[in-house]
Amino acid sequence: MKAILKGVVGLLIFIVVLIVVAPMLIPTETIVSQITTQVEKATGRKLTIAGDSELSILPELNIKLNQVAFDNMPTGSAPHMLEMEQLAVHIPWGSLLSGDFQLERFVIQNPKVLLEVDSTGKPNWQLFGATSTSPSTSTNKTSSGPVTLPDGFDIALGEVAIYGGSLTYVDNQGGTKEELNDLSLSVALPSLYQLLSVQGQVTFQGQRFDLELSVDTPAKAIQSEDFKFTKMLRNELVNIDFNGSVLKQGQLFEGALSLSGSSVKSLAAWQKVDLNAKDNAFNQFEVTGDMSFADNVFSLKQFTAALDELAIKGRAQVNLAQRLSVNADVDLGMLDLNPYLPEPAAAPEQTPEPKEDTPAQPIVWDDTEIDLSALNTLDADIVVRSTGLIARKVTLGKNQLSVKLNGGKAIVSLDSFNAYEGTGKGKIEINGAKKPYLIKTNFALNGINAEPLLTDAIDFDKVLGKGSINWQLTTQGVSQKQFVSQLGGQLAFEFKDGGVKGANLAEMVRKGQEMLKGNFSGLSEGINADFDPQQKTDFSALTGSFKFNKGVGTNTDLLLASPLIRVTGSGDVDLPKTFVDYRLVTGIVDTIEGQSSRDKSTGFKVPVRIKGPFHKVETNLDLSSAAKDKAKDTIKDKLKDKFKGLFGG
Repeated sequence: MKAILKGVVGLLIFIVVLIVVAPMLIPTETIVSQITTQVEKATGRKLTIAGDSELSILPELNIKLNQVAFDNMPTGSAPHMLEMEQLAVHIPWGSLLSGDFQLERFVIQNPKVLLEVDSTGKPNWQLFGATSTSPSTSTNKTSSGPVTLPDGFDIALGEVAIYGGSLTYVDNQGGTKEELNDLSLSVALPSLYQLLSVQGQVTFQGQRFDLELSVDTPAKAIQSEDFKFTKMLRNELVNIDFNGSVLKQGQLFEGALSLSGSSVKSLAAWQKVDLNAKDNAFNQFEVTGDMSFADNVFSLKQFTAALDELAIKGRAQVNLAQRLSVNADVDLGMLDLNPYLPEPAAAPEQTPEPKEDTPAQPIVWDDTEIDLSALNTLDADIVVRSTGLIARKVTLGKNQLSVKLNGGKAIVSLDSFNAYEGTGKGKIEINGAKKPYLIKTNFALNGINAEPLLTDAIDFDKVLGKGSINWQLTTQGVSQKQFVSQLGGQLAFEFKDGGVKGANLAEMVRKGQEMLKGNFSGLSEGINADFDPQQKTDFSALTGSFKFNKGVGTNTDLLLASPLIRVTGSGDVDLPKTFVDYRLVTGIVDTIEGQSSRDKSTGFKVPVRIKGPFHKVETNLDLSSAAKDKAKDTIKDKLKDKFKGLFGG
């Protein structure tokens, strides 16, 4: 019994001595040396521990390594792939005594992690030499084939805690760089062949995000095999979810992407972009679709999107290579642009009538140089369609627009246009690759109902009828003034079975004819009448064309034909000088048989000269050949006022 007691006491004394003395007897430097040697042997890269190393054995084996650095690949942009202030490892004694070595807890303080792809496309996280799959090559020789983990190699880290530091991703092929900092992460890695999960918080561009990430089999990722992963980012500005796979040795990412948030305005402000939008615009948003990313090409094969009340669907592809390019086909549904358009300029406050000697201000074209260099920042091939479009009061039906950008040259095509009972097509070509810029336009609109179009567009409701408008105009320059001065081409219009509201020209001219004969009974009601929306001048046809040369538009064929009157016109509109010189002749048809009449004569004619700068156009009526008495002057003044109201002045 005494022998057993002495043995137990001796064992206890030995354990106490071991606990006290062991840390001083275990060669810590040797352990550190073994760690660095094994890491370099397994990965081919050097692990450096420049700071002090600490070892404790209670209640478990704890190892603290300070100032740790792990080398980057030789083609990397920085010497180290990983740096950290401290690495603390906790190993249960049970796992050591059982031979089943496990790391229970791994704590990393202030790491700096650099993940990058070099200019050849090689990632620095390929930690083990690639083994060739070719039978003609030695199995020990490294090559560009897929990497293979050593037989039996595995890592079980238990829980890894990361505090502080940063994680930077650099793509030296695409020229992109992103950084996460202020890390607070918990990583669970029970095995390289089991699920790796990451949870915690990170800071990106000043915003704090909740992060969840998982990789189904880390060993597959290391060996560049196909693997699945998920990522979730949560923030008050934006939520991002991805559930997909990494394929083809890390060259292809594909899966389901979802992006949403409550305010585009706030998201834009985070990126230092001021949308200056209305309260009901650029708020909640959502984008979902199947995405892929390979060879610097980001694709959304099919996506649906919502912005405020808008519903959008389509496909898109963005090439992030040396020159940015966009390819997209988008259906905007019913597009109401009013929430996104600026408010129209407020009407000026009522001011006292200016004095008669206060001169009107002339129009001055802006000669400030326009910068179209943005057209050369990317290439694009975009098709945008909608079932309808509302902009201010203008309402369009089904339409399609195409935009092509290539080397600073832009082509905007109106592929189809349906609105105001008419259809149309058109094209705008802009060459912004060199100066002076060259602009070409070619449009044809047919069957357009003039009154609702002009009413919705410019609040002008005095023209009735359906017709066509077409133009082929070109210009060049680098400023508004130069574009106006170099305008060339032609514009033509043709309207049928319509009218001009506000006055009955036929009746006015006929009254004038009667008064010149000495009958003044209709003077007051015939010429002195104010604008009356119930009155109108009907026409069976209104046609004309302008030919432009260096900004001067010349018209020789204006014709307004109706059963009772003929209005012809010719003259010039000088846009560079903002000057008009135009002559209208209104003739009354001698017969009143209506449109069925074959009589084209216009026995009584009233010529009107419209002349002057745009800001001070004068309208003069010449009746000197019709009479030479006092009635002539009276009628002249009255008709002059009436025509001035109709044609400006």
